[in-house]
Amino acid sequence: MYSARERESAPPTESAAAHRSRRQGDSGHGGRRRTSHRRRPRRRGGRWLILVMAAAGLLGSAIFLLDGGRSDASSSTQPPRHVTHLTHSPAPRPSPTPTPTPTPTEIDVPATGSGMFTTARAGGEKVGRGPHLIRYAVQVETGLDVSPDEAAREIAGILAAPRGWTHSGNNSFRPVGAGEPYDLVIKIATPGTADALCWAGIHQSTHGEYNCEIPGGVVVNLKRWVKGSPTFDGPIHEYRALIINHEMGHSLGLTHMTCGGPGQPAPVMMQQIKGLHGCVANAWPYDKNGHYVSGPHVP
Repeated sequence: MYSARERESAPPTESAAAHRSRRQGDSGHGGRRRTSHRRRPRRRGGRWLILVMAAAGLLGSAIFLLDGGRSDASSSTQPPRHVTHLTHSPAPRPSPTPTPTPTPTEIDVPATGSGMFTTARAGGEKVGRGPHLIRYAVQVETGLDVSPDEAAREIAGILAAPRGWTHSGNNSFRPVGAGEPYDLVIKIATPGTADALCWAGIHQSTHGEYNCEIPGGVVVNLKRWVKGSPTFDGPIHEYRALIINHEMGHSLGLTHMTCGGPGQPAPVMMQQIKGLHGCVANAWPYDKNGHYVSGPHVP
């Protein structure tokens, strides 16, 4: 089926031509005039069709361009509509990013320090219910990467642990701040300062490696506090517990012990840094069952 406009412009079929011939007759002059008169609409219709098609083509091109194009041809030079504004504007110049200050991944251990000490400011609650109370202060050699307050909190946690010295029911501990009376001082010092303090206190050479217990206090070698011990297979906090429990044990009147037997946990009063002698490294005075870990006393 054709629309009205298509019927004007469509070529006549054979039956339609025969029908006009019968209506026009065989008179050559009248037939030619009519024939000439009826061709004009077809020419106008053809021109109209051409104009419509041209307009449709232009409209299609405009739609194609406005839509950003759907062609997959890589040679097209027409940019998509949503990025055309970027081609006429210079890219913004990035602002310089400041270089962040590197965060230390390990506490520095200088060979020696100032010899001066800073006392932890905050005190704390007493731990344990034993009648034998020890008041202690925590001091850190000035200028080190160790915070006195943080060290005091860590030591308080060690002394309050269920397997620590409070387990016996005889002992209790309370940290004190600067200016308060104390029974002993726990000092964290560089290897050189620790050697000097240990020699002055007990005339013992610690060779820049060991901790010691001196009259009125405990000296913790910074190297051991930071690096642990090659004989102790465990996290650094566990080794710090061994340091505090061992030196605090001396303050409680205990002497050195040795391994109680192969495979057994090493007593905290054993100098584990000098070898385990078949024992397993251990940081606590009591085992998981609440039994005191002991061994032969060293003469």
